[in-house]
Amino acid sequence: MTPTLRFATPADAEAIARIWHAGWQDAHLGNVPDELITARTPDSFVERAVDRAANADAEAKTVVADVDGAVAGFIMVLDDEVEQVYVDASFRGGAVAPALLAEAERLVAAGGHDTAWLAVVAGNTRARRYYERHGWADHGPFDHLAPGDIVVPAHRYVKAVR
Repeated sequence: MTPTLRFATPADAEAIARIWHAGWQDAHLGNVPDELITARTPDSFVERAVDRAANADAEAKTVVADVDGAVAGFIMVLDDEVEQVYVDASFRGGAVAPALLAEAERLVAAGGHDTAWLAVVAGNTRARRYYERHGWADHGPFDHLAPGDIVVPAHRYVKAVR
């Protein structure tokens, strides 16, 4: 099924938080410091989802993929960074992720940037392979600083968007 993409609304926050928390665990457990796992409680995802969904007109854009009235995934873009890309497990392998990633690239370009970037946890090989198949280049490892000054080993992926 082809998803409909739209900016998130406050009514989407619960679904965003659920997808984000589950997807974050899939990608990060065993790949990040224990202190980050402790900090990423279900409530922390709800708080961030509520904030981002309530501010759809802010510089940080949150877009959801809607499939038959259900939020199937989302992206969060700030300036030239694709901050978050998550798809509900039941929609993985279909049209949702490619549509969201293309929209993230479009938003970065529309913001006047020539290049987009995103961080991928070093141990998340599934995501790293996915981005590489979609034209993103691994520009090497770096220490991503998570809130609370938690250092997370990651790789910086880059793609020309215009």
